[in-house]
Amino acid sequence: MVLEALRTRVAAYVTRLARPFIGWNPASLSWVALGWAAVAGVLSGLVRWTTPLLFLPVAGAIFLSGLFDVLDGEVARSTQRASVRGDFLDHVLDRYADLILVVGVAVSGFVNPILALFALVSLLLTSYMGTQAQAVGQGRLYGGLLTRADRLVVLMVATFLEFDWSLAWPWAPSAPWSHFRVGGIEFTVIDVALAYFVIAGQWTAYARARRVYRALPKAP
Repeated sequence: MVLEALRTRVAAYVTRLARPFIGWNPASLSWVALGWAAVAGVLSGLVRWTTPLLFLPVAGAIFLSGLFDVLDGEVARSTQRASVRGDFLDHVLDRYADLILVVGVAVSGFVNPILALFALVSLLLTSYMGTQAQAVGQGRLYGGLLTRADRLVVLMVATFLEFDWSLAWPWAPSAPWSHFRVGGIEFTVIDVALAYFVIAGQWTAYARARRVYRALPKAP
């Protein structure tokens, strides 16, 4: 998945969605995005003590978090309020949102905590390589196998499937809920999503680091 490549194709739709928020401060939209991520994280954690049906509002909250994360930049550009300060705040809040989402699903009981730890490290490393490129004068990098849009979509779909498969549908995996076995090892669909984060995240971080390193001037 490389949803960042679709940015130009959906630009017109994003512009339309941003119109009702033109009067908003872009920074406020960034905070709203973090707020929805916090809602998703808290609801994910509550799954352990309640029901996997909570994964439905979790998926919805992740969607809204991603939506407002897109809208803040669009509003800033369309109203000529884009600034280095706002860009910095946006990236800081994005990292906290990533942390909250992964920790939330880790607490849910539907994820191997060690896998969640590796996934979080991979996500942060991917983002670090993108900003480090900017720090050395190569511009911000957004490409790769695991952009932020990719991981939000993957996590949203995974949590929705956990909800869907927790119901008694004919296509749902056998009990308990969405757990299934591969080679004697038990997985959930969120485990699979986080495993993808680890693999694709490490590859994306490596590809970004390699690209920047090759672009830098050689030592005399």
